Amino acid sequence: MLAELLLLDQQLFLWINGLHIPLFDELSPYYRHKLFWIPLYVFLFGYLTLNFGRRGWWAIVFAFMTFGISDTASSQWIKKSVQRLRPCNTVELQERMVERVRCGGGYSFTSSHATNHGAVAMYLFLILSFLRKRWRGLLLLWAASIALAQVYVGVHYPLDIAAGLLLGGAIGWVTSSVYNRYVGLKRVEVDLSGA
Repeated sequence: MLAELLLLDQQLFLWINGLHIPLFDELSPYYRHKLFWIPLYVFLFGYLTLNFGRRGWWAIVFAFMTFGISDTASSQWIKKSVQRLRPCNTVELQERMVERVRCGGGYSFTSSHATNHGAVAMYLFLILSFLRKRWRGLLLLWAASIALAQVYVGVHYPLDIAAGLLLGGAIGWVTSSVYNRYVGLKRVEVDLSGA
């Protein structure tokens, strides 16, 4: 059964990776890169600190903790235990796949991009519960799209990103539960009367 699942995973990888969408071909190498998202991180930092004061600062501290836990779980614990080769480092796939970014070393399962973005997205989704679901839902879509880009560029299998998103989502749920229980977000009331 495991062999059949891995074969299906490989076939799905080849199908997604083999899609030729000119816009995605150009954008996906940048879209999945952490520096591409600096404007979003700056916006979130400003939004949280300006609207929620000390609670916003704590939200940022917890976001970093969420990232640290997810990255350690994926990169140090799971990847080193499972030791699955990346598709771009798998000899039998190299002739059949499209390599859109430099492959790099390291193992494939779970995708750290998927785990980290999934964790932070779920954490923010749950601590920003006062926002409309469709706006918060964009955070989950953001994480999923970055994870899918990892398959499109050729560095991860679909199973790597699915497991990474699930693991990240669970970590984000735990850290948001702790944050919401002990800190929580409440808007800062600014006194403009000058008194």
